[in-house]
Amino acid sequence: MSIDPTDPRPPSRQIADELREQIVSGALEPGQPLPSESVLVGTYGTSPTTARQAVRLLKEEGLVVSERGRGVFVKKQPPTIHMGSARFSRKTRAEGKAAFEAEIEAQGRRWGQEILGLEDVPAPKWVAEWFGIEPDTTVFVRRRRNWVDDEPTQVADSYYLLETVADTAIRNEDTGPGGSYARLEEKGLRLERFREEIAIRMPSPDETKSLRLSPGIPVAELRRIAFTADGPVEVLTSVVAGDRHVFCYEFPAPE
Repeated sequence: MSIDPTDPRPPSRQIADELREQIVSGALEPGQPLPSESVLVGTYGTSPTTARQAVRLLKEEGLVVSERGRGVFVKKQPPTIHMGSARFSRKTRAEGKAAFEAEIEAQGRRWGQEILGLEDVPAPKWVAEWFGIEPDTTVFVRRRRNWVDDEPTQVADSYYLLETVADTAIRNEDTGPGGSYARLEEKGLRLERFREEIAIRMPSPDETKSLRLSPGIPVAELRRIAFTADGPVEVLTSVVAGDRHVFCYEFPAPE
């Protein structure tokens, strides 16, 4: 193997692309060491600087990780978490499980939640627009981090109008069986539909730390609005690790 001087890609990109193909194909398996810098230099007839640049590209893509004193290894990809629409069913709430909890347990995995904050805050502009209120109007927010198999996978904030959560367990750390949606329906706020918007982006430094993300891993930012017949009753934003989630939906074909 050698660098192709007629290839428009820079040498470091040629090396990175070839190594990536080996990782994707399984020729280099998760946990297996990447060829050392000296091996790459000898294999491709290039300089140490070019070899390091190629490895850096793979690190930025989240395909390999460095272990101090040991070398660079193909990253072990975490098991995928499938997120489907069935988690919002009343059957799930009747069984005493919140939506995310039900989804994870159905996959035979362990679920946990950490409450990061329960507070009255000024409504962000986009939240206020959904509720039809003035920006900075006081609303209630539940901030939390979800865990799967002892790994942080999601940070989420749920916003509610103050009158919606008054005298409900939604203001408590433990919302009770079935979670917040069960408490809303107990109050007579029957949920009729949900809207989800998903954007893929790179994480902020705080998100990288909170979700323990490797370099190069994007996040999916999901905004969900829960509606009754009279309008939105919850506006949620969640950020999930992009290398651990697949969103799965089934819906009838439009007429």
